[in-house]
Amino acid sequence: MTIKEFEVTVQEAIKALPKLLRSKLNNIDIVIEDAPIAQKSLLGLYQGVPLRNRGVWYGNVLPDRIVLFKDNIERISRDHEDLRDRIRMVVMHEIGHYFGFSDAELSTLDH
Repeated sequence: MTIKEFEVTVQEAIKALPKLLRSKLNNIDIVIEDAPIAQKSLLGLYQGVPLRNRGVWYGNVLPDRIVLFKDNIERISRDHEDLRDRIRMVVMHEIGHYFGFSDAELSTLDH
């Protein structure tokens, strides 16, 4: 998948979020990198202060970041459709972290 197709799929995943959730995405960047240096199995990474942990002190900060690791997502995908599904899944998972859900909480939502 080209980088442009990957970006479009990420945008589609965000647009597919319920409007209530989309409206709460604030001060966040979503970036695409080829692969993490240290962890070859990492598909995505949320960096920032989760929404549920923000208090009155939160302001004048750099945007939170969601990093999607393109090479790793592509490597575990069986075909083009599986790749699109995995991109959506990783985007949703990392946005879940933005809202303050732990990996354990997110895994219960997947089932």
